[in-house]
Amino acid sequence: MKINVTTENGYLPAKYSKFAEEKYQYKGSPCISFPIEFIDVSDKVKSIAITFLDHDAIPVCGFTWIHWLVCNIPANINCLTENISVDNSLNVVQGQNSFASPYVGETDSNITNRYAGPTPPDKEHEYTLKVYGLDKKLDLKQGYFMNDFYKAINGHVVESDELKILAHS
Repeated sequence: MKINVTTENGYLPAKYSKFAEEKYQYKGSPCISFPIEFIDVSDKVKSIAITFLDHDAIPVCGFTWIHWLVCNIPANINCLTENISVDNSLNVVQGQNSFASPYVGETDSNITNRYAGPTPPDKEHEYTLKVYGLDKKLDLKQGYFMNDFYKAINGHVVESDELKILAHS
């Protein structure tokens, strides 16, 4: 399995991050998820899952910032289309991002249970997109937590790939 995300000189395009036009934001936060291409997915893969994390956020807020958790993506697609987080035409299951943290206090599930684009406050950050090819669909519900995701995939990862993507501050 390989993954590909179109970048602009290694950076996530503005449409999906801090400098998104207002029409690509929800309550001031970038909300349009970026497309992800899946290449050479094994026939053993029954579903695909994604984590999109910002480890560079640790000095800023004290923990890795979760931008997007998605599972139960059909294994037979070649690309996760732009804005799937909002339109959800594939009926994927999305987990809680870091806006759901009690330290942040957001309660709108249109923010907490979807893609929340990068908005690094201090400097450019490097984001980790990890895609997992799994041997089954996960028994997780909308709004699941990342720790439950890691427990659910234990022993079920057939293959995976990871990209580092920069975002402007």
